[in-house]
Amino acid sequence: MSIKRIAIFGSTGSIGTQALEVIQANPQLFSAEILTAQNNADLLIKQALQFNPNMVIIGDEKKYLTVKDALSKTGVKVFAGEAALSEAASVDCYDMMLAGIVGYAGLRPTLNAIELGKPIALANKETLVVAGDIVMKTAAANKVPILPVDSEHSAIFQCLVGETKNKIDQIILTASGGPFLGKKPNFLVNVKREHALQHPNWSMGAKISVDSATLMNKGLEMIEAKWLFNLSPKQISVVIHPQSIIHSMVQFEDGSLKAQMGLPDMKLPIQYALAFPKRIPNDFPRYNFKKPNVLNFEEPDLKTFRNLQLSIDALYKGGNMPCILNAANEIAVFAFLRNRIGFLDITELVERTMNSVKFIEKPTLQEYFDTDANAREYAASLIQM
Repeated sequence: MSIKRIAIFGSTGSIGTQALEVIQANPQLFSAEILTAQNNADLLIKQALQFNPNMVIIGDEKKYLTVKDALSKTGVKVFAGEAALSEAASVDCYDMMLAGIVGYAGLRPTLNAIELGKPIALANKETLVVAGDIVMKTAAANKVPILPVDSEHSAIFQCLVGETKNKIDQIILTASGGPFLGKKPNFLVNVKREHALQHPNWSMGAKISVDSATLMNKGLEMIEAKWLFNLSPKQISVVIHPQSIIHSMVQFEDGSLKAQMGLPDMKLPIQYALAFPKRIPNDFPRYNFKKPNVLNFEEPDLKTFRNLQLSIDALYKGGNMPCILNAANEIAVFAFLRNRIGFLDITELVERTMNSVKFIEKPTLQEYFDTDANAREYAASLIQM
């Protein structure tokens, strides 16, 4: 069997580093062909020296010479800048892209890879949140599979294998509830950056940790699920499941429920996407039914965690509203992580942007790009709040 060459866009982030662990454990199956990072030149250099990819791209052009000099004695090609990120996705030297760039920045490279006919292991939910209709149409036109890496969407995908002719009644995305489960606004008003980054079950990057704390992450996942699985908004629901053992469920029209279970470990959905349709052995820890021996479920508190309600509103509204939601949230989280705004201000900033930026029912790709820019500009103007 030939080795599958993987292009990891976002190799220094949480998903990228774990994907490289999967590749390292299975050298007979996978190789790392392209590695990209935005700012973390030191880790990118270390990864390139270990995995000897065809090329690396550093987004921050000021760090180009640092990376180039460090890799000068290797055969690794080095490029820099945002344009290079997109162009690398169009170079036919890999077999599958792992889309792990955080946020909107992942959209252009992913579209370029799809147009090249490359299967996508998608860890970047914002790509589908921002322009899901165009991404999925482009994938269909190029006969490109999009394999989800998010643990929840991987769970849904695994539950649907062999069920192509059976009608879905609903999918149920599980949410841990984050570090502030059960808390009310009078507590959340004092939350600081370090509190929001302490997720009880998952080890993740700063942006996704804050999104999990506000439940925005679950809202973005609802929008992503609509496009991935061709669902209507009313077929998608969320349940709080603090243990994060059931990663999501599918209910079919006969009432039967399928759930995918396992310990919270992102390497499992990463490995499943890279190796699909085969399952390959590993030495990851296994779930023991004695610990935890109770699994709890409850409804999300939409009044306290209003980011989830705003996401549901955007899901039902459609058009460019999810794009507005995502852009405003990226600005708000950026500001919160730099202690410029409070935790509850994130929701206010997102809501005000959604109410102010022009709604377009059927946007073109260019209109999505313009909407993103307009929403960011408007949200940034509110940060003096």
